[in-house]
Amino acid sequence: MPDYHDDLRLAHVLADAADATTMERFKALDLKVETKPDMTPVSEADKAAEELIRSSLQRARPRDAVLGEEFGSEGTGPRRWVVDPIDGTKNYVRGVPVWATLIALMERGEGGDRPVVGVVSAPALGRRWWAAEGRGAYTGRSLSSASRLAVSKVSGLSDASFAYSSISGWEERGRLNGFLDLTRACWRTRGYGDFWPYMMVAEGSVDICAEPELSLWDMAANAVIVQEAGGRFTGLDGVPGPNSGDAAASNGLLHGALLDYLRP
Repeated sequence: MPDYHDDLRLAHVLADAADATTMERFKALDLKVETKPDMTPVSEADKAAEELIRSSLQRARPRDAVLGEEFGSEGTGPRRWVVDPIDGTKNYVRGVPVWATLIALMERGEGGDRPVVGVVSAPALGRRWWAAEGRGAYTGRSLSSASRLAVSKVSGLSDASFAYSSISGWEERGRLNGFLDLTRACWRTRGYGDFWPYMMVAEGSVDICAEPELSLWDMAANAVIVQEAGGRFTGLDGVPGPNSGDAAASNGLLHGALLDYLRP
């Protein structure tokens, strides 16, 4: 199995730099915010953080491709870095501390591209999570100060905590009934949103989560962290990995039940 230690260290360095950039502008009264064609916001901090990560990768990994939310795809090859400079921009621009920089490395294999390194850094929460394929998933302040992540052992929906981002997305896609039925079957439901539900699945504090529409940069880092913590990450179609355009994550024990409610 390949050793991704150097790539993981680089992802931490990139996250450190992005954290400094995003925190400098968080809650700034003169923060510039624009609306993209898909009607989602983008701030000057989103763009600055992605530009910083891209320039660093150009120097450190010039042969690798890069895909980012704000500036698209660049380069070709079997290795591709996937970046969401601020996951949770709506929170960021309103001063809500639940947002993070997501950095993943994906590698091409027989079954298609798969994430092999992931870092999720939420500096306003003072939290960071990371994983590399075959090395486990961790949370902490740094590589040298970390605790290992493990998913929960909850095996019944009636005892499960279910996290999601919003109800409107399910309604817009004509799948609200299955979503509501799932919420009724679970012990607890909370709309934490964005990256955070996936990290809580990896930590074992939430048992299942799902979203009906996502981009690759929303999912790649989350997927490898959940999987390395012992969980499952698939599309709502059950296909493993972050390539389906939607997501279901669980402790593994509840994955079949989760998909039964939400599968297209």
